[in-house]
Amino acid sequence: MNLAGKVLRRYKKFQVSKSPQLNLVWGFFLYTLLGFALLSIPLFHKTDIYWLDNLFISTSAISTTGLVTISVFDSYNFFGQFIVMVLFQIGGIGYMTLTTYYLLFTTKRITAWHNRIMGAEFTLPESIKIGDFIKSVVVFTLIMESLGAIGFFVAFKQASMETGQAVWFAIFHSVSAFCTAGFGLFNDSFESFRNDGFINTVISVLAIAGSLGFIVITDFWYRLRGKSSRLSFTTKIVGYGFILLLSLGTILVYFNEPLVKETESPLLVSFFQSMTAMTTVGFNTLPTGALSLPILLAVTFLMYIGASPSGTAGGMKITTLTAMLSVLKSRLFGQKQISFLGRIIPFERLYVATATFMLYTSIIFLFTFLLSFSEGFEFQEILFEVASSLGTVGLSTGITGNLSEVGKVLIIVLMFIGRVGVLTFGFALLQRKANIEQKPKEEDLAV
Repeated sequence: MNLAGKVLRRYKKFQVSKSPQLNLVWGFFLYTLLGFALLSIPLFHKTDIYWLDNLFISTSAISTTGLVTISVFDSYNFFGQFIVMVLFQIGGIGYMTLTTYYLLFTTKRITAWHNRIMGAEFTLPESIKIGDFIKSVVVFTLIMESLGAIGFFVAFKQASMETGQAVWFAIFHSVSAFCTAGFGLFNDSFESFRNDGFINTVISVLAIAGSLGFIVITDFWYRLRGKSSRLSFTTKIVGYGFILLLSLGTILVYFNEPLVKETESPLLVSFFQSMTAMTTVGFNTLPTGALSLPILLAVTFLMYIGASPSGTAGGMKITTLTAMLSVLKSRLFGQKQISFLGRIIPFERLYVATATFMLYTSIIFLFTFLLSFSEGFEFQEILFEVASSLGTVGLSTGITGNLSEVGKVLIIVLMFIGRVGVLTFGFALLQRKANIEQKPKEEDLAV
């Protein structure tokens, strides 16, 4: 007991001494290892599983990606599947969120250390208080996942599923959909339900609710309670951008994908294909590997963008794209200040967006390059897999299970980076000490 106490004290000292970004990386890394250790226990297996596949599943779950090298349903029993669900639940709302909510519930206050960590994990506008944000995250998650489970249960019972199995499948897929995890207990995802409007609606509502972000939810909650007279600029940008990109994606798939025309509900299928990429939920009702090349590239772009910051979705984020477009527009029109929809964007936010855009794009290029060496698949298949991994989407053209060991390790690294965030990961690796920082000299640079 004394030894355990010493270890705990040393670990707390380590946490406090490190940056918020390094704490986040370290925390998710520990949860990934814990999940890997639990999934490696033969008691939770239906069949023999290679250790790297257990690590892959653990990373995919904690990162809420949904890419799998083995079938979750055929490989793990109920307890193994439950561990996978807990992992993507933790990954979906953030492990620090649960800890901070517990502190709020028991002590009614948040420590300065927890405040810094939450600030690193979630990018919040000044109008939203961290305490209100945490409460809205937990409450909204419980409400949506409960309603989703009820909806799934009704749908699965209508599909003649046995009651016990329907209950478990409903809970698992509800949590997976809201956390945009993409994990399913059907080996063909939801392809057999492509024309089922009710199931498509349940998945879409859960995925959109999670991916739009807790900023949007908290903002609407402020508005309903009269704490704010208007929605924040961030909420408006996320809403406008999401609707625009989702609509364009649906139209593009509907008119240009031959597979859609062979289905009974082409508009529903087109919407779902765009929605699953935008929200990064990762479920599919069409075989992704059979999509035409133009649509495959369009879906890759939607996965690259993603949805809202501070939500369950991955991707570069709509707000980052908006900031980049604002810089381009202001430069082309010769404007000194960067603005969008009549609002000036702070330079601090522009710096973050620019760094995110550059780093995110560079990582996609680098890992596509590396996988081109280690794997023998087509270029578009590799690019799609990389974008899906870094964006924590989970869609695949079917190459995941056939990756080499090197390829699996590269995808594991990508999924982990995608969950903690490219900038957070970069900060954690390249943290600079204030005492060695030197003021650089100013020089001109022709651009």
